Amino acid sequence: MFLKLLFLCALIVTSGRSALIAEEEGVLVLKKSNFDEALRAHPNLLVEFYAPWCGHCKALAPEYARAAGVLKAERSGFRLGKVDASAETELAKEHGVEGYPTIKLFRGGGKKSSPREYSYGRRAEDILEWIRRRSGLSVDALTEVVQAERMIADNEVAVVGFFRDARSDRAAAFAEAAEAADDDVAFGMTSEDALYSRFQMTEDGVVLFKKFDEGRSAFDGRGELSSAAALLAFVKANRFPLVVTLNDGPTDAPPKALREFKDHVLLFASGTAPDFQDKVAAFRKAAEVFRGRILFVLMDVDVETNQHIMEFMGLEKERCPTLRLLNLEVEAKVTQFKPDDDETIITTESIVHFCTLYVQGKLEPHFKSQEVPDDWDKNPVRVLVGKNFKEVALDPTKSVFVKMYAPWCGYCKRLAPVWEQLGERYKDRQDVVVAKMDVTANAAEHVHVHSFPALKLFPAGDGGKVIDYTGERTLEGFVRFLESGGREEEEEEEEDARDEL
Repeated sequence: MFLKLLFLCALIVTSGRSALIAEEEGVLVLKKSNFDEALRAHPNLLVEFYAPWCGHCKALAPEYARAAGVLKAERSGFRLGKVDASAETELAKEHGVEGYPTIKLFRGGGKKSSPREYSYGRRAEDILEWIRRRSGLSVDALTEVVQAERMIADNEVAVVGFFRDARSDRAAAFAEAAEAADDDVAFGMTSEDALYSRFQMTEDGVVLFKKFDEGRSAFDGRGELSSAAALLAFVKANRFPLVVTLNDGPTDAPPKALREFKDHVLLFASGTAPDFQDKVAAFRKAAEVFRGRILFVLMDVDVETNQHIMEFMGLEKERCPTLRLLNLEVEAKVTQFKPDDDETIITTESIVHFCTLYVQGKLEPHFKSQEVPDDWDKNPVRVLVGKNFKEVALDPTKSVFVKMYAPWCGYCKRLAPVWEQLGERYKDRQDVVVAKMDVTANAAEHVHVHSFPALKLFPAGDGGKVIDYTGERTLEGFVRFLESGGREEEEEEEEDARDEL
C-alpha cells in the first residue's frame, strides 16, 4: 500500500509544470532521469559535469555553490545544476564530456538547444559575470559615430554590421552569429549614414576591427551575408593575430583561443638566434595561406615558461628550430605531428608543405616516448613507455590495468603503495598485468588522460577497448574490478537504477 501511495504522489508531482529536483546548496542535482525536465523547467541552465575524485572539481564546488545561491536569490532566470559524470556516464557521453569539470550553458528549455561551453574563471564572481553578460543583448545598436568609435577603442576585437534594413535576413544572421560568438568579441550594428561614411562603407557589409595586424578586416563573402555560419567563420579567422606569441608576458591572444582552434602549428625557435626574425617572417607568410584553418603559434625556446610545453611534447632545445603540429579535435587529447626530418630548414615553403601534408591526411601521429627500461618487466608493476605500450597493453591474451600518472602529482604518490600491493598480488598471473606509465614523458594512441592518476583497464580479447576505473582507490576495490573484468561498476550502476525505481 505504501509503494502504491508513493507512486501516486510521484504521478501528482510530475504531472505539474516540473518534477521536484533535489538541490544541494542551491545547485540542482541532475541525472539522466531528470535532465530533460530540468531543461524544460529552467530555460537558462548552467550545468557542471564533474567527478567526485577530481581535484579541480572539489576546488570549484564552493565557488559554484556560492554563485548558485546568488542567482537563486536574485530570481534572475538563470539556475546552476551539476551532474556526477562518473555515475551518469551515458548523460555525460551524450553531451560530449571528456574532461572534468566541463560546464555548459543550456538555453531555450530543451535538448535541441545548442549548449554553450563555459571557459571563464573558477571563482563565483567569474561565473556570475559570465552569466550576466549572457543575459543581455548580444548586439549593440550603434546610432552615433562617437558611440561606434568608443566600442572599437574599448575592445581588442569589435565586429560592426552595416545594414540599411535592421529587419533584413542579413541583420538577423548577424545577430545569430553574435549570440553564438565568444564573449571576448564585441558586436554592434548600424544603419546610420554617418557611420557608413565614417568607416568608408558604400554598401551593406561586416567589418572586424582589431588592435593588431592590419587593424581591420572586411567580410568579403557578400553573397553569404545572410549566413550566420559564414559570419562566424569570418570572425574566427580574423579575431586572432596571424601568429600568436606565447611568452612570459601577456599573449597576443587569450589562452582559450588555443582551444577554439583544433589545429595548431608551433614554431620552436630561439629568440636570440641571429636569424630569428627571418624565421618569424617565413612563419607569418605561411600563416596567411592557412588563416582560419590552422592557428600559428610562435614558441621562443629561451622563455622559461615555454620549457613546460617543450617537456610535455618531448622536445629538447638543442633540436630547435623545428615545427610541431597539434590536433585537439578530441577534448583532453592532444595528437602530435612532426616533420619527417627535424633538421628541415625553416622556410615559408617548408612550413606550407608540412601543413599541406597534414591537411591532406598524409602525416602519421607522433607519440613521445622514453626508452624502454631494461628492467621494465622485472618488478610486479610493469613499466610502460610509448614504445612498448601497444605491445603490452593491447595484448589480446592479457587484461592490463595501467596507472597513468605524473611524477609531481600528490594523488599519484599516495596511490603508489597500494598500486605496488596490487602488482604483488597479480605478479604470478599470466593473464593479468598491473602496469604504470608516466604520461608527462610518454604518449600512446589509445590513451586519453584528463586528470591524474588515470586508471585504465585494457581487457583481454577486446581489441583496444578501454574501461576507466572510477571506484574506490583501495586494494579491495581494484581486485574486485579486475576479477569482474571491469563489469562490476556497470552492474552497480544497474543496481542503483533499480533501487531508484
